[in-house]
Order: sequence, then structure tokens, then C-alpha cells
Amino acid sequence: MTQEPVIPVVSGQRITPFLTFSGNAEEAMNYYVRTFPNSKLVSLRRFTKDDRGVEGKIMNGIIEILGQSFMVLDMEKEHCPEFTWAVSFYLECKDDAEFDLIFGGLKSDGKVLMGPVEMNDFSKVTWVTDCFGVTWQLVLRKKS
Repeated sequence: MTQEPVIPVVSGQRITPFLTFSGNAEEAMNYYVRTFPNSKLVSLRRFTKDDRGVEGKIMNGIIEILGQSFMVLDMEKEHCPEFTWAVSFYLECKDDAEFDLIFGGLKSDGKVLMGPVEMNDFSKVTWVTDCFGVTWQLVLRKKS
């Protein structure tokens, strides 16, 4: 029997966003899977009493959002950095329904920084920081 790797392989991606949370990674994973269509929990590994970290919290987890893998981790509060909008995730929505669904979910407990507004080649553009402090740029291209 082979032992499961501590950090699972994220196939098909060379660069994977890695989000570090201060004890609420599992809550964040569930939130993103609920908020984004076609999203799922891929893997989850918890800290044990023998690991450095808070027992029962997330050592590493992988979620998939619209085909993009994200890794997550819980870190002790005294060591965990805060999220800022200096780094954001840019998402081109496929239609109005998808834009509205995702925007509605993100803004419900988050903060709208801009928009939605029409801008250049886009019928809708918004920046929104979700309830975990992660910032998303959602855009919808104008139909040609």
C-alpha cells in the first residue's frame, strides 16, 4: 500500500493559486463550492496531533472552481498574513446569468469595490472582496 502524499498533485496546472486562511479554510472551501457553479471539493487533509498546526484544521485542501484548481491551508492566527486586493482573481463570465449568480454570492457578505459598470469591451465589470477578504474581478464581454 502506498502512502498518500502530504501535498496532493494538482494535475494539468503548473501554477496553482494557494490561499492561506486563519483557521477558517474549510468554511471558505465550502463557501466557494456553493458560490461558484461547476465547482467541487477535490481533496482534504487535516492536521493531526503529530503535525505542526492546529489539530483538525486544514493542512491542505484542493477545490476546483470552474475548472481551476485552488489549494488552501489553515495557518495559526499569529503567523497568517491577511488578504488584500493587491492580488485578485479575474473571471470572464460566460453570460449574464453566470455573472449575476457569482456576483450575488460574493457580494452577499462581502464588499463591492467597484461596479458593476459597463466599461470598454465589457457590458459588466465589478471588483468585489468576499467575506474572507479575497478579491475577485468579474467581467462579461459585450456580445459582438
